[in-house]
Amino acid sequence: MILWPAGMALALVWSVFRDPALDHRVVILGALLPDLVDGPFGGARVLHTLAASAVLLAVVMLVTRAHRAGRRRWLALPIGTFAHLVFDGAWTRTATFWWPLFGTSFGDALPALSRGLPLLVLQELVGAAVLAWFWHRFGLADAAVRAKFLRTGRVPRTPTP
Repeated sequence: MILWPAGMALALVWSVFRDPALDHRVVILGALLPDLVDGPFGGARVLHTLAASAVLLAVVMLVTRAHRAGRRRWLALPIGTFAHLVFDGAWTRTATFWWPLFGTSFGDALPALSRGLPLLVLQELVGAAVLAWFWHRFGLADAAVRAKFLRTGRVPRTPTP
């Protein structure tokens, strides 16, 4: 519920964009945001909808119109929320995913919690493995590299082989 979306979002973003200048911290925030916001309200709600991620993308584009650096950083947020929808299997819950097109009610539980404990544990283990790969691939064991990542969200241009 934490390691799975964070790890899978990082792996997806790196595989697709291969952009070391992207703020990977914001990708992680975006990947965790739907569960962090919707969870306390009893389950999958607005942030588990396609509409929310699309509106978030539009807001980022509008707010950062004249700010290229800000746009580069904050575009990672809706990218992370879209990744969350993919890896959470949110599209399998038609009423929530396509909200409000198919009604205004939401599902009852977070998708991650409704699959059962064995699958949740397996997903978290896979997420941990992917995060370990990311840690190794970008040399985050090195204090200087890790400090730069924590400060800027950037990874080295040339990943460790």
